[in-house]
Amino acid sequence: MPQPATGRTRGRIAVLFLCTGNSCRSQMAEGFARALRADLIDAHSAGTSPHGLNPLAVRAMREAGVDISSHTSKTPADLAHIDFDVVVTVCDSAHESCPTIPGARIVHVGFDDPPRLAKGAATDDDAMPHYRRVRDEIRAFIETLPGSLLKELQR
Repeated sequence: MPQPATGRTRGRIAVLFLCTGNSCRSQMAEGFARALRADLIDAHSAGTSPHGLNPLAVRAMREAGVDISSHTSKTPADLAHIDFDVVVTVCDSAHESCPTIPGARIVHVGFDDPPRLAKGAATDDDAMPHYRRVRDEIRAFIETLPGSLLKELQR
């Protein structure tokens, strides 16, 4: 059986955004990559120990005009049929326990964990500034991603 084409052969870079829970940061990154860079990036996300989509992440992304409400938490094994060019670990834990993905370049860009930052928040509204800040940092990263990925792949 032929192997699936890599993202580069399809004209796009196949990218896996990896986090621990695949509930917040990696989902935001996938959402922005699909919304802003679908012409250059074939975006997916997974978690080393997925535990469901965070509703405040969905809310933060909706505020930014990106709907991730249909996303689901996955493991890298769930996406084993995809030949990834790059794995972007978006949290330190995922970077430290990143599974081996043959042929993929590993890039680490750690973002703060909104649920941890918002742990003491009395209400969801009080928690949202943390989610918005990290969301905006992830968006800024995604906006520069194709150029930085191409440089990374050329090394």
